Amino acid sequence: MPRLDLSAAVDPVGVADDGTVVVPRDPRRVGWYRFSPRPGASGGSSVIVGHVDSDDRGLGVLVALAEVRAGDRVSVERADGSRVDYRVVSRRTVAKEALAASGAFRTEGPAVLTLVTCTGPYLPDQGGYRNNLVVTAVEASK
Repeated sequence: MPRLDLSAAVDPVGVADDGTVVVPRDPRRVGWYRFSPRPGASGGSSVIVGHVDSDDRGLGVLVALAEVRAGDRVSVERADGSRVDYRVVSRRTVAKEALAASGAFRTEGPAVLTLVTCTGPYLPDQGGYRNNLVVTAVEASK
């Protein structure tokens, strides 16, 4: 994301034993949910996840999502070296327990890139962050 000087390596990730998406442990890296369409696919939501922060490693690269605005550019470099450019169309807060049903992980419909991280409130006695910040972007050429 050029305006925010946000750049991160992307790892393919899957599903944890509890049914949630695995997030790379290193908060400087993000994960592409490998059960979602690849960035640049003709339909569905390509999902990238990452930490907002870490107890032992500081702020995560996706802490910058709090500053995202409609129209911001997002570029994803694919394994073959090609790039897909997106522009942000929305940013919303979704309760953690509502994320799966929010449409963020849909495999059909219009093609979008969905970026997901945690957001407040942070309640340690209730397991940490209670919500997710969900940023949606469409291909810049569309």
